[in-house]
Amino acid sequence: MAVDLTPTPDVADLARRTAEFVRDVVVPIEERTGGVARSEDVRIELQRAAKDAGVFAPHVAPEYGGHGLDMRGRAAVFEEAGYSLLGPLALNIAAPDEGNMHMLEAIATDEQKERYLRPLASGEIRSCFAMTEPAPGAGSDPSALTTYAEREEGGWRIEGRKWFITGAEGAGFAICMARTSGKPGEAGGATMFLVDADNPGMKTVRHIDTLDESLYGGHIELVFDNCRVPDDAVLGEVDEGFRYAQVRLGPARMTHCMRWLGIARRAQDIAVARAAEREVFGSRLGDLGMVQQMIADNEIDIAASRGLILQACWELDQGRSGSQSTAIAKTFCAEAVWRVVDRAVQICGSLGISGDVLLGRFLREVRPFRIYDGPSETHRWAIARRVMRRHDAEATR
Repeated sequence: MAVDLTPTPDVADLARRTAEFVRDVVVPIEERTGGVARSEDVRIELQRAAKDAGVFAPHVAPEYGGHGLDMRGRAAVFEEAGYSLLGPLALNIAAPDEGNMHMLEAIATDEQKERYLRPLASGEIRSCFAMTEPAPGAGSDPSALTTYAEREEGGWRIEGRKWFITGAEGAGFAICMARTSGKPGEAGGATMFLVDADNPGMKTVRHIDTLDESLYGGHIELVFDNCRVPDDAVLGEVDEGFRYAQVRLGPARMTHCMRWLGIARRAQDIAVARAAEREVFGSRLGDLGMVQQMIADNEIDIAASRGLILQACWELDQGRSGSQSTAIAKTFCAEAVWRVVDRAVQICGSLGISGDVLLGRFLREVRPFRIYDGPSETHRWAIARRVMRRHDAEATR
């Protein structure tokens, strides 16, 4: 089957309008705030403007106010939104809300969609995904999950501690992963629960100080202490949480890549503009061989990242698992985006490390991407295991 990577006319038009919106509306706000939106006023201002521009919520179904794009369509639009750190927030496609919307559309009941998905898709509320735990709990190895839920009359009681829960501050609800059978280290036995923010059993411990700051709602440590939820708070089926997580995982890896690819392009544009205007040693920076190499290497990393993203998205759109292709794309993009931004800083020299441009902020924001959604080392291990399994299977035929 041929792989067609050309966006449809509708997608191309939406991507163009998104690019114009980000440059004309979002970038000035980003420059005003230093790339960090710390107030609801900024979020509301951005999202209202995106709605007015007709580019809001490109990923959700039209019945929830979106454009219903498939993964390949999202690749084009999300990259344009990601040209600014605040672009994804404006379009309501920032993590973790975007991934949660995708999962809720796929597995929530009709009642849960009305209660959680509809207001989330409209930007009325935000959400978080409570999976990661302090060591020795779940992290790169989800099976280490220690948070547990016990059935009781009329519902469940959740006990456990989570941390690095992005967006939890001010979120309207959490999707909490808790063990309902088995022991830590066993592959199955997890269940997802919808926990409202006003549940007295879900408490904020602290706001974790981190290298990155642009993901809205911060990175929070939560404790679930005698957290009681009703039976209808179960998302999907009991003990099937790890399987449902795969619905979210592959697409979420790719949408992260799409958004950060936009920032890589932005960094390259800043560096190229500087190389074109700055004169040293009797010539423009951009005419010097070593600078030209960095510019060329940036173009190569950007193009290769886009190709890997589109290949993985095509597989996901075909209904394939995309495990290998998404792992490869995530690993490469996380490292390539860092390289691009780092080279851009180098090309710009003292300007690059100053506050006069946002390259320093970009550098801090993209570095954690090599850790979250699976560290590069974990993905490489998984990629190699699949290759070895394929070899072993072919050898026994």
